[in-house]
Amino acid sequence: MFSVRSHARWAVPLTLALTALGTAAPIASASQQAVPVRDDFNGDGYADLAVGAPLGTVGGKSKAGYVTVMYGGPHGISTSRRTVISRATAGVPGSPVKGQEFGLQLSKGDLDGDGYADLVVGDASVSAKAVVVWGGPHGLSGGTSVPATNTQTGDFDGDGRLDLALFSAAFSPGDDPLGTKATLWKGPLKRTGTPAATSAMDPDLQYVDVHDGATGDVNGDGRADLALSEYCGDGVHCTQLYLSTPAGLTRVTDAPDGAGTVAFGDLNGDGYDDMVTGDHENEQVQVAYGSAAGLGARGTWRTYSQNTPGVPGATEDGDQFGRSVAVGDITGDGIDDLAVGVPGENGAEGMVEVLRGSRAGLTGTGAQGFTQNTRGVPGTAEAGDVFGATVQLLDIDGNGHADLSAAATNEDGGNGAVWELRGGATGLTTDAALVFGPKSVGAPYAKAAFGAELK
Repeated sequence: MFSVRSHARWAVPLTLALTALGTAAPIASASQQAVPVRDDFNGDGYADLAVGAPLGTVGGKSKAGYVTVMYGGPHGISTSRRTVISRATAGVPGSPVKGQEFGLQLSKGDLDGDGYADLVVGDASVSAKAVVVWGGPHGLSGGTSVPATNTQTGDFDGDGRLDLALFSAAFSPGDDPLGTKATLWKGPLKRTGTPAATSAMDPDLQYVDVHDGATGDVNGDGRADLALSEYCGDGVHCTQLYLSTPAGLTRVTDAPDGAGTVAFGDLNGDGYDDMVTGDHENEQVQVAYGSAAGLGARGTWRTYSQNTPGVPGATEDGDQFGRSVAVGDITGDGIDDLAVGVPGENGAEGMVEVLRGSRAGLTGTGAQGFTQNTRGVPGTAEAGDVFGATVQLLDIDGNGHADLSAAATNEDGGNGAVWELRGGATGLTTDAALVFGPKSVGAPYAKAAFGAELK
């Protein structure tokens, strides 16, 4: 548990506070290491973090939801450099709606080709539409509706322009999925909401509910591949992989399945992205390594858990190891590492584990574990906080080392909070660790589930 002092800025009327609560960081110097544009909303050379708070009350509407964008900089994240975006924000289409959960799912990338990353904000309502909030030199602003509840971005045809996969899916209240309508928009996307072209996707998606996913290039052909997190029925969540080919996205029948969490990254430094699926129901994550031929055969896949030598802790029912996963190069050695959320650890106090990548692949050797009781981590672990409910790895301070963002969505009675730990050559460090919640960024806080999505 932690508490943060409410800034004087919180006294600003809510309608004003939800328009532009921060300023973009200054333009980066030529000597600074640049980050991929897909992570940089204001073009200053630093990655920015988008934090979803889908249960936040906006305009008196409960669970209307919002997103807070924390702009990176040479000293990392600061609560003074942020923007809060909701349906009440000037330029964003629509208005706050009870139960819409704006910010439930996020994707990002430079959709219009102007050199600034854009943010696509999804929600839980099939009657609403996702919103593209456009990047620029002063950060995110404006917005354009697109017909989806959730989206994924990637260059699926290898032409150097980012494409947008759109999914319109409900959250089934019963055993049977309600189905998904899926469309692929070829980039660039005009700010009027018009793509260069459109095409249909796998018709079998009508039998599942697509809720999230990830993109990466597992065979190094320059085209993004797509993994989808789905509700497949009878209480089961699953993961499905599509490889991009000259003929379009092709479903892969033999790929790692999981309980709905997935990430891509190069965990062995061979130049091909590897696929990581989290299976918190079985307390494990699975890694399938990429190659020029695609994913390796089933016999080459590797499984990791808290019983893997070197990984802190021990496997116990209810720990939810693998509930969230994220990939990034923490040590700066050119090989990606893996962060794993374990939100059920120790009575749902929660934990985050970090496993190292190596030339031989992911390993438990040198793994690190963090809780709110770890020395240097702000706060105190309490039952039900679910620290590690979501995780993300981004180089926020531009020093060539990915930093960890980890959320505890039940912190402060459901208000939620996000922790930031710096990456370095020896791994994550608690030096200059930061925690921030909705109060500290001047946003609606009561049971907002701040950090339910990190992008």
